[in-house]
Amino acid sequence: MMTGRTGDAAVSETHSGVVFFVGDRAYKLKKPVDLGFLDFSTRELRERACHEEVGLNRRFAPDVYLGVADVRGPDGEVCDHLVAMRRMPAGRRLADLVRAGEPVENALRDTARILAAWHTRAPRGPRISAQETRDAVRSRWNDGFEQVRPFHGQVVDGPAATEIEELATAFLQGREPLFESRIDAGRVVDGHGDLLATDIFCLDDGPRILDCLEFDERLRWLDGLDDAAFLAMDLERLGAPGLAERFLGWYTGFAGDPAPSSLRHHYVAYRAFVRAKVACLRHAQGDERAAAEARDHAEVALRHLRAGKVDLILVGGLPGTGKTSLAGALADRLGCALLSSDRIRKELAGLPPETSAAAPYGTGVYTPEWTRRTYRELIERAARLLRLGETAILDASWTGAPERELAATAARDEHAGLVPLRCDAPADLAADRIRDRKRTASDADARIASIMAAQSDAWPDATSIDTTGLLPKTLEKALRAVRPHGADHVWPRRPVLPPD
Repeated sequence: MMTGRTGDAAVSETHSGVVFFVGDRAYKLKKPVDLGFLDFSTRELRERACHEEVGLNRRFAPDVYLGVADVRGPDGEVCDHLVAMRRMPAGRRLADLVRAGEPVENALRDTARILAAWHTRAPRGPRISAQETRDAVRSRWNDGFEQVRPFHGQVVDGPAATEIEELATAFLQGREPLFESRIDAGRVVDGHGDLLATDIFCLDDGPRILDCLEFDERLRWLDGLDDAAFLAMDLERLGAPGLAERFLGWYTGFAGDPAPSSLRHHYVAYRAFVRAKVACLRHAQGDERAAAEARDHAEVALRHLRAGKVDLILVGGLPGTGKTSLAGALADRLGCALLSSDRIRKELAGLPPETSAAAPYGTGVYTPEWTRRTYRELIERAARLLRLGETAILDASWTGAPERELAATAARDEHAGLVPLRCDAPADLAADRIRDRKRTASDADARIASIMAAQSDAWPDATSIDTTGLLPKTLEKALRAVRPHGADHVWPRRPVLPPD
């Protein structure tokens, strides 16, 4: 919405309406047009749309949307209608403040709180949930792919656009249980639907969120995280990815939303791709500046789809090579689930993790049958996590080819990437580590490590990680293998709790 100094008169026009600014008020007149996606062609339709706009937007800014005013002709007859609003002050638009580098954290935190509060009481139900099933989300992506393909290699980079299609499709193919769980948890609501930084004003007594999407209710029926991701995408587009990350963290904290980071990335990517699509269409209509905008949004979409890729990461190696330390550090850095074969083996045996079950090689709970049972359970648990959008790190020796093939099959079945990492260290260093380590879930000693080394199957497709140095250096090597396009663009999986 256009703003100005109080007292200045001004007019702003869009394809569907005209806004008149007079003193401290703004009046929005809807044009008598039928654009297909909205129909204001009759006075009755415009009146209904005005009341709808006021009612919907009062959910977020009740003191801004004052009501509907009638426009009367010379004879006193009502001939049209206006949305009457409180005029927003110039210079307090969130987008302008972000561009200027002004401090906006408090306003963003309050925006996250307002949005999450609305989502807790927003309308929900089967008709609303139907818009956010896995198949409904996939259909919207596919529609966008069809519209953008004519612009591959002309407006947007062809290989990048193809990779966007591949990554988005793979994520959706394997994640139907994730979307079902979001619906079951009541996360799909009647939200804002068009949360952009240009429509948020940062006032001294808190932010005002304007212009929710009113012309098609189905576009407001969305996952609450998707609603918040719209603004996160816009903040990143404005050059503030740190603010985008913090905003989503505040939102998920206020909403008590344990969404996996893959879903956060997916929704940000989807919103960016929609903006890329719109920019492509504007370019086709003669807007030369839209090409750069399309490319920028496509880059944001691709970056988030890469960062949100669901992977099954195998961290293996002989005893003493540092695989457990690396797996834990990698899980902390990526914010993903960690499963350990040593712990699962003890659990299946009814033993606490640190209780010794040491036995000669191939006996006790380390017989071939116990090992097969342990790996099956390890991989089955990982598969359940993959279906829910969680990247899983599996800490095990992975010295046997049959177990690795079982993991590869699970990754293919769940449409997840497979990243095998093999930790390597000199035998004398590994022996020293085994001798010096404190009590852990592992029972392997130097003799068992030697037998395992002799009986290990070759693992040619694994990336070798030299663990001779300090853990931070080893972690960076592993990150480059797991996230080759940029290990640092990863958001935490769990919510960042909002400050008091």
